[in-house]
Amino acid sequence: MRPRERHDERRGAPIAYRLKLPEEGEVVGKILKCVGATNFVVECNDGKQRLCTIPGRFKRRFWIKENDTVIVKPWSVQGETKGDIIWRYSLLDISKLRESRRISW
Repeated sequence: MRPRERHDERRGAPIAYRLKLPEEGEVVGKILKCVGATNFVVECNDGKQRLCTIPGRFKRRFWIKENDTVIVKPWSVQGETKGDIIWRYSLLDISKLRESRRISW
C-alpha cells in the first residue's frame, strides 16, 4: 500500500471533538475593542463590560482580534469591571454555541 492511500484512509476517520464551556464563575464574552498589547474591552453575556487581559501563560498561545468570542474569568477583586481571558473560541465553536443558544450574537 502506498503512503498516499494510507493518508486517504485516515482522512475519512471521524474526529472526536469536545466544546469547552464556561465553568462556574466564568462567562462568555465578545471582544469590542483592543486597548493595548494584552488589554481588551469585552462585552460579557451577563450584560457587563470588562477590561480584560491575557495572562502571561497564554500570551503566545492564541491571538485575539476584535469580534472574537472568548471565555472570561472575572477577578475576585474588581470582578465587575476586570477579568482574564482564558479561552478563545474558533468559528466552529461559535456556531455550536449559537446552536445550543449559549450566545446570541
